[in-house]
Parts: sequence; C-alpha cells; structure tokens
Amino acid sequence: MSCQKLVPNIRRPVISRLCNVSGHTSELLEIRADDLKLHVLFIPGNPGVIAFYKDFLESLYERLGGVASITAIGHISHTKKDWEHGRLFSIQEQIDHKVDFIRHELQITEVPIILVGHSIGSYISIEVLRRSQKKVIYCIALYPFLRLNPKSTWQPIVGRISASSIISTLVSFIIALLGLLPKWALTLIVLKSIGRSWSATAVEAACSRLLQV
Repeated sequence: MSCQKLVPNIRRPVISRLCNVSGHTSELLEIRADDLKLHVLFIPGNPGVIAFYKDFLESLYERLGGVASITAIGHISHTKKDWEHGRLFSIQEQIDHKVDFIRHELQITEVPIILVGHSIGSYISIEVLRRSQKKVIYCIALYPFLRLNPKSTWQPIVGRISASSIISTLVSFIIALLGLLPKWALTLIVLKSIGRSWSATAVEAACSRLLQV
C-alpha cells in the first residue's frame, strides 16, 4: 500500500474592502497570509476592475504556498460606485495613486514587496518600481502593453480608435448600450464572444462591471 503526503488546503477567498488613497475611494481585494514572507501588490489592466481577477488572485496565493499576502488595487474611478462623479484621470495620476498606496498602506510592511502588473498595469508597475525602490524589490509584467506592436491584429485597430475622439465616443456609446441589455442576454453575448475560455467569476465581472467603465 502506497502512502501519499497530505497537503493542507491553503486556498483562501479574497476579501473586498474600500480604501481612501490620497482622497480617492479605491477598491481592494486582499488575502492575508499567516506565515508572512512576501507581499504581492497586483495592478490590473484597463479597465481596472479588480473583481475580474478574483480567481487569479486566489490561485496565486495558493501557488505561493500561503506565505505571501496578496493585495489588488483598482484604478481611480474604475469602481462599482461612481465616487469621482465621472471625472477622468490620466495614466500619471493612476501611477501616483499606486505610489501613494504603497507609502500610506504598505509602509509598515517589513517583508519584500513584489509588483505584478497586467497589460497597461505592467507599465504602471514599472513606473511605481522606479519611485518605490526602498519598498519594492521586483516587478513582474503579464502581457505588458508598453508600446504598439505593428504585427498584432488588434493593437493597430485599438490605436486607430483611440486616435480619433469621434470613433472613440462612438465605440464607447455602443458598448454602453450593451450594458442596458438584460443580464441573461449580456451573459450570453460574453460567453459566445470574448469570454469563451473565462471562468464564471470573470464572466460575471465582465457583465456587471466592465461594461460600466
């Protein structure tokens, strides 16, 4: 008879909370480690809706063996409630927002801090690393969107759309109209298009949050 070593289940659910960072209400997802040796700060892409990354954060905590606390911080104004009353923020303001969060929320953290950024969050992470080298020791970029790739199919299209205020407004209006559809219809559209390989959590976040931003 063979014996197997029992591995404890270290998977934990994320906890959601609101945090005031430099006068801006920000959404956080957190998992606290008991045997703390590392702190991972995750910075999302655009839109910065952290609910989309719930499964990823829980899996990351598990794969790191439960010794790393995980914090994901959403972007300013990319929140469920419109705390900023429709105000728009530049990429530099979003970078400042993350730097301020580290200074005020993670300043007392004695363990190393590692940044993990997704898409445009990778660029934000690199800029945050440059300004927080006393606290942050490393940066990991997931699908970094640092410059336009001419060989890509979609990036040039996105570039042309963003270069035209008229086209950008039209696309935003069409997407906003999708948000008016019944929940079941919107879920079906997401499942049949961009969300074919997504988890149920990601589909829910897309239908309830992404189309609002």
